[in-house]
Amino acid sequence: MYTLSEENYLKAIYRLQTDGGKVTASSIAESLGNNPASVVDMLKKITSKRLIKYDKKSGASLTEKGQKIALQVVRKHRLWEVFLHEKLGYSWDEVHDIAEQMEHIQHEDLDARLDKFLGFPKYDPHGDPIPQPNGTIAKMSKTSLLTLKPGDSWHVVGIKDTNATFLRYLQKLSIGIGTKITVVEKIPFDGSVVITIGKQSKTTVSGKFAENVLVEE
Repeated sequence: MYTLSEENYLKAIYRLQTDGGKVTASSIAESLGNNPASVVDMLKKITSKRLIKYDKKSGASLTEKGQKIALQVVRKHRLWEVFLHEKLGYSWDEVHDIAEQMEHIQHEDLDARLDKFLGFPKYDPHGDPIPQPNGTIAKMSKTSLLTLKPGDSWHVVGIKDTNATFLRYLQKLSIGIGTKITVVEKIPFDGSVVITIGKQSKTTVSGKFAENVLVEE
């Protein structure tokens, strides 16, 4: 049995590892909104439990045991997001914060029952794959909207930033999973991108916006 805080750290490290690059104490602190000094203390604690490997030079990485726990938490989180969205009618900008609390419920077969009840979904409302009970997770050939060239017309398959404010902005623009987006022009001056959303007229979005929208051909 692990504490809520320990599970949050393992999940944060898993997410940062997945994004690529070195997982430092400062990147974990930024991800969790914690003080860097307290992060180092927790890293030492979960290192002693053999959940991660950590040193200042190489950063943090999950052990096999830590990876298993992190994937269990991620699995529960994403299943709860599906439940909240599909069964209780919460919008996709609301489900994340609620699922953050529900993912820590400890019960031997709760996630298995929830998975069956939902019809064994493969993806959460934000397009992220749901880990299977054995720890496997689907790989997607998704890329950032920012990487596309003018003339490319791809479909939205995921959202990198699940901040509620960003998700509400996407809803305002009528962008959701499956929405077709065509890149019309990329503006070198400020990195913004001119796009069409479905059959709508042209609109211009920032480079940061485009970087956080994941698409697939």
